[in-house]
Parts: sequence; C-alpha cells; structure tokens
Amino acid sequence: MRKSAILVLEDGTIFYGKSIGKIGSTVGEIVFNTSITGYQEILTDPSYSHQLIVLTHPHIGNVGVNLEDEESKKIHAKGLIVREISLISSNYRSLGTFPEYLKKNNIVAISDIDTRKLTRIIRTKGSQNACIISGEEYTNVKKATLEIKKFPGLQGLDLVKTVSTCFPYKKGKNLNFLQKNKNNIFLNKKKTSFHIIVYDFGVKKSMLKMLVDRNCFLTIVPAKTSFEEAMLLSPDGIFLSNGPGDPRPCNYIINTIKKFLEINIPMFGICLGHQLLALASGAKIIKMKFGHHGANHPVKNLVSNSVMITSQNHGFTVDINSIPKNVGITHKSLFDNSIQGLQWNTKPVFSFQGHPEASPGPHDSSSLFNNFIDLIKIYSNQKKSGKK
Repeated sequence: MRKSAILVLEDGTIFYGKSIGKIGSTVGEIVFNTSITGYQEILTDPSYSHQLIVLTHPHIGNVGVNLEDEESKKIHAKGLIVREISLISSNYRSLGTFPEYLKKNNIVAISDIDTRKLTRIIRTKGSQNACIISGEEYTNVKKATLEIKKFPGLQGLDLVKTVSTCFPYKKGKNLNFLQKNKNNIFLNKKKTSFHIIVYDFGVKKSMLKMLVDRNCFLTIVPAKTSFEEAMLLSPDGIFLSNGPGDPRPCNYIINTIKKFLEINIPMFGICLGHQLLALASGAKIIKMKFGHHGANHPVKNLVSNSVMITSQNHGFTVDINSIPKNVGITHKSLFDNSIQGLQWNTKPVFSFQGHPEASPGPHDSSSLFNNFIDLIKIYSNQKKSGKK
C-alpha cells in the first residue's frame, strides 16, 4: 500500500496525494513541463537542478525506464509531481517500473493530485517555491512551510558549479587517432574531424551525440576552464552547453566568453550557453514568470520566416530591450515573443534558447548544429591559409 504525501506551495496552497518515490521531504522551485513523453530524459536533465517538476500529461510511467534514455548519470530534479503513475511497465527496453526508479534514485515524488489545477496556479501566479513531504509526516504543513522559507530560490544562485564535470574527458568516433603534442595535449593525428571544446554547464548526453554524429571529436571541460587552458587544446570551435539556474552570478564563465569573442573563434551556445553569450556581449537577463518547459513550443525563424516546433527548458531569458547593436535577433517564441536566437553580426557566433538536440521532442531545429559546423569549416580554412 502506498503511503500518503503532501505538496505545499509558497502561496499556502496544499495538495494531498500518494507517495511514489522515496519517503522523506524535498524543496525547490516548482515548474510544469508539457511534454507527453520523455519523463526519464526530463528528470536526468541537469538543467532541472533544484526544481520540482509537474508533468502535465495525466498518465506517466507506462513504458518503464532504461539506461539508454538517461541524459546524465543521475536524476537532477529535486522532486516529481504527477496526476497518475503506472505501477507496471510495458516496453521491450524496460528494466523496471518508474516508481522503482524513483525510489532507487532517492527522489521524493507525489501522485494522485489535480495537476491541471496546479498548472493553472503556476501560470497565474508564476513559478514559486514548494515542498513535498511523504510518509508519516505527510500532514505536517508547518514543517513544509518552514522548508519553503529556508529555500533561497534560483535567482542569484550559481548552480553550474554543482553539475559541471570536475575533470576534462573526451568523446568522438576517431579517438583512436589521437596523439599527444609537445604540451602533452591530445590532438587529432589524422585530422578527419573538427575538435570542439564543450563547456559543461550541465551538458546533456544527446547534445554530445549531435556533435559526434557530425564527425567532431570533443573535449568536454569544467565550467571554470580558463580561456588560456582551452586554447592550449587547439580547438576549432567552442560549444557552450545548457545548464541550470541563474546565469548572472557566473562571472568566471562570462569573462572567459568575452575573451573568446575577441579572437573570433566559432561559438554556439544553447539555453544557458545562449544566455551567457548574451551577458558577455552586454545584454541583460531577466527571470520569467513561469518559464518555458516542454516539447511543443513554436519558434519563428526571423531570417527564413519559417516556424519550428521546439523543446524548451528555461526559467530566465534575454531582455529584448538590452540587445547590443552588434547582435541580431534570429528567432522569437510565438508563445510570448521572447528571444529564442541570436547572431553576432561580424563574428562566427550564434546561440539558441531552445534545445535543438530535442530529447525528448521534435528535431525541427537540429540543423543549427549544421550551421555550427559550416562556421567551423570556414574558420579552419582561414587558419590553414593564414587569414585568421
């Protein structure tokens, strides 16, 4: 028999339900995700660090869980809220049920609540802090309220340092061709692909796959890797990954990006990487009312006048009134007209707020990775000819 659980919001709203995960309590910022599939990818996305996720789809967990769909090595979300959970799984890839997976990963979660009502509250009042308590103390509203008051929220919080890799590592199809140069740095002996430095701010596995599939070999580095350290690796391009939290406290990253902008090396930023690039260029970042979280967000390409359906996961956005003159807006959200893409006018640099790798979600914007490779080809040819 499942134990009872309670969800308390910062505004005092209380939901009573059933525990589907670890017995205990958890607190974080509550957000809703409108994806119909991909619950395992969502939970293991590092961008959800310190957040409680409401899945608006009413029935979750019927295909169970597997190792292939994980976007990182662990669940980063603080908790999960669903309407109805499947206690069994039916899929040839399944290694177990979703509730078993939550318990194994020590995730506090609640089901059997009105997620439609909860989503309407978030849309009306905006994202807010919340607490889930499961088990014997499920009626302890006072304890939940105290936990909420102690939680600082995401504004001004640097979460990148909590999810970034501690040590550099490599990925690629041609790693067997790597050899060390005089500085003891690995380079590609046959140069059959481009070398990309990936700054890990909470990078998803599917992002790395998109680059490797385009015949790149990657060096994934910690967020605090300096400009000088990165350039010693002789990169052909710089990739700035997604990540959690507020980008504004990450001055160590912003200062490094400023130096990359000075040398005109190709750069591509996604989600948090997009926001950090904007900050490095003089733009401002603002907190959104309830953010964009889902796999069905329409985005307009202002250059081609076309519309793509995208996967989104962010609670901050670039202030449209702060864009410097040397940066152009390439994409906008058709939900709220917020900035979705930027292109630097005289530099091989661009960024996108959504997730072109789209796991889960559509692949409409995956061609942005091709654009990155095209810029790298031009840069590489210039280096060879000495025109850089």
